Amino acid sequence: MHRDFGELPGYVRDTAGKPVIGLDDASVYGFGHLIRSVELLILDLFGRGLLSGTTHTCLGQELCQMAVVRALDEPDDIVLSNHRNHGHFLTYSGQPVGLVAEIMGRQNGICGGYGGSQHIAYRNFHSNGVQAGMTAIGSGFALDIKHRASRGVVAIMVGDGTLGEGLLYESMNLAAVWHAPVLFVVEHNGIAQTTYTRDVIAGSIVGRGAAFGLRTWKLDDAAPNFMHEAELVVAQMRDGKGPGMLVIETGRLGPHSKGDDLRDPAERAAIARRDPLEALGCRLDLQTRAKIEARNQLVLETIESAALASPESHFVLAPEHIMKPVRDTQVPPQPAAAASVRVAINAALRDLLGHCDGVLLLGEDLHDPYGGAFKVTAGLSTDFPSRVISTPISEAGITGAGIGLAMAGRLPIVEIMFADFLTLCMDQIYNHAVKFPGMFEDCEVPLVVRAPCGGRRGYGPTHSQSPENILVSIPGLTVVFGSHRHNVGQLLVNATTRWPNPVVFLEHKLLYAQAQDPQDYQTVVAHVADLGGALFPTLRRGGALPDVTFVCFGGMLPVVESATERLEREEELSIEIVVPSLLAPLPRLTLLGLLSSRPRIAVMEESHHEFGVSAELLASLAEAGYQGKVLRIGMPPVPIASARSLESTQIPDEQTVINSVLAWF
Repeated sequence: MHRDFGELPGYVRDTAGKPVIGLDDASVYGFGHLIRSVELLILDLFGRGLLSGTTHTCLGQELCQMAVVRALDEPDDIVLSNHRNHGHFLTYSGQPVGLVAEIMGRQNGICGGYGGSQHIAYRNFHSNGVQAGMTAIGSGFALDIKHRASRGVVAIMVGDGTLGEGLLYESMNLAAVWHAPVLFVVEHNGIAQTTYTRDVIAGSIVGRGAAFGLRTWKLDDAAPNFMHEAELVVAQMRDGKGPGMLVIETGRLGPHSKGDDLRDPAERAAIARRDPLEALGCRLDLQTRAKIEARNQLVLETIESAALASPESHFVLAPEHIMKPVRDTQVPPQPAAAASVRVAINAALRDLLGHCDGVLLLGEDLHDPYGGAFKVTAGLSTDFPSRVISTPISEAGITGAGIGLAMAGRLPIVEIMFADFLTLCMDQIYNHAVKFPGMFEDCEVPLVVRAPCGGRRGYGPTHSQSPENILVSIPGLTVVFGSHRHNVGQLLVNATTRWPNPVVFLEHKLLYAQAQDPQDYQTVVAHVADLGGALFPTLRRGGALPDVTFVCFGGMLPVVESATERLEREEELSIEIVVPSLLAPLPRLTLLGLLSSRPRIAVMEESHHEFGVSAELLASLAEAGYQGKVLRIGMPPVPIASARSLESTQIPDEQTVINSVLAWF
């Protein structure tokens, strides 16, 4: 579908498939000038209204962007770029038509117009528009490469402006402690958008890499031997001695984004004089230079014509969701009953590690004899020492590493010690984990993030929250929250092996010690249109004609069960309890089919109930024409207190449920 450089006039590859380039050869001028010309073409097309979206350019860094990428010649090599990906992508792919058509929003764009200028997936090349967002993902990719004893290298491209992002340092630390083959490439042009980096970055850039134990190199893209030296750096990265940082001094000839270049004209002129391509061009005789310029012009005209010939992108059917289909994977079933929910989860993790080679556990303090803050991983690191990995305190970093491992084909399970800290992971979840499979058809992110949540233990405002009301609003994120009546171990096995989509798996702290016992609960037959409904079932118990139907999940179920027992005994009410384990995507049709005929529905949640699960469920009932009475019970929108005497008045308890129901009668 896409034409590449090999089909365009004047472009040659050698027998290894690399562009024919050498700083003493005029072809480097032609190829480097071609990349610059493509960027100028992009700006020109934008000016003529032919491009869609936001188009970034960074003229003057062609050799800098080409050097490392063209040296990556192993099949397992990976390039992770950013919003300034044009030079990296062109060097990696040889797809100028695909790039320009993508930015134009055309069908023949490399991603069909979905990604635009900043977001591209092509073989082992991925870019994203969030500064430092790909760095932790790269550490995960590199950990997979290390586990496979491959010679591959992960090259992560950042600009000097990214040095202000904390995730970069989490990622450097992870790569260093894992001795993973990551090369952090800093393209140092001295300015971010309009702010000089000397005004916002303290200390030495190379020193930052050295502080993490990274091998460091510093090159100048104007040096005569620059390409050769960059190749030597990549070659050294294949020696199994861990990560490195390469700082490349370069210059930016043009604006960051179309028209925001506020630098003094004299400064821009000095950068132009330093520019290696311009310098090389000045050394060519006029005839040779004219020949190269003519060739480039012909290539650009060919690219523009081919991109314009492609129709604008349109959905045949606009996607309704991003979920990949259920996998048919055979893993030993988990028992429905267990001594405790903690035991059930531990046994499920053990079975996953024993039967699925791709499963890795990552998290803080998972190792023995500690076994995690709530002892869920006890004994696992002893039996699977290379696959149960205790990490630094780096919630965003380890979540990103999990994404990289998942994209590499592993089945990572990341434990976040307290669900409150999932907010630190939000960029990786919201801007990366769900974006890749949603935008790129061939990309899967089978990531499971486990997190203990909930209050009633006096842990205070940042260790007691139930953040499911935030998580369920993220498009494409699966949120599972089992109860002690569910087969929690089976829910975890299903999330890990059969559901190839990003999952946050919530576990209420107070349920860890509860016996896992299904009692008389029955599984509701899931509607075939409810994504994941059969893997993560809804349970119910009670009569067919109840006076009141309670809907609750997770740690609220014991509270509801106690309130139900009293209401049935003391008030002679007939009570039905409905307990979904899947909160997002909401098993909407399953719940509507069950609840639509009920006269009174009370939805309980420990979280702040505004804008949460209860709000969505009751809105769905209203849209379906429900005529009965409804009630929401949950936390007020205030921080959870630490003193138990205060906490107990905030989190809904048995008496709160009873009083709310009796107000109906």
